[in-house]
Amino acid sequence: MTMQLDHDELHRLLAALADSDIQEFRLEGEDFRLEIRRNLPVSSPVITPISQSEPIADSPPPVSPAKVEPIVPSDPPPAGAGSRTDLVEITAPMVGTFYTAPAPGEPNFVEVGTRIRVGQTVCILEAMKLMNELESEVSGEVVEVLIENGTPVEFGQVLIRVKRG
Repeated sequence: MTMQLDHDELHRLLAALADSDIQEFRLEGEDFRLEIRRNLPVSSPVITPISQSEPIADSPPPVSPAKVEPIVPSDPPPAGAGSRTDLVEITAPMVGTFYTAPAPGEPNFVEVGTRIRVGQTVCILEAMKLMNELESEVSGEVVEVLIENGTPVEFGQVLIRVKRG
């Protein structure tokens, strides 16, 4: 059986995973492998092509319940060294590649100092060769763009910080 995901199925899958307490997820198809790990000491989501000659490994051994720590919503995420409480963070809703402009050579969607409004596109996240425009859910001034153009990002990673206003 061949496993394929279209854009909508991928979004539904990522949304379901985001709403769950699943810490690790692995999905393999004939020509792809999707691994998502979160809230682990070393986190590295990977999407890699599999060559036709490479055998697909057996399923990983089941994770014992003693190794899984539930996510406790009341625990705030650890504050970074430079975090400020007056800023709103725009985070990656999926694993993908971060792009600052609609195409090479075109102006960036936003830069430090740019005033943005709700619904304005702030970047593109490419996932599985699909370009997904990320729209702001806040209005304000961009004070930090934390990711360089063309850099892979993880689910939940902070991309941009905005001062409301």
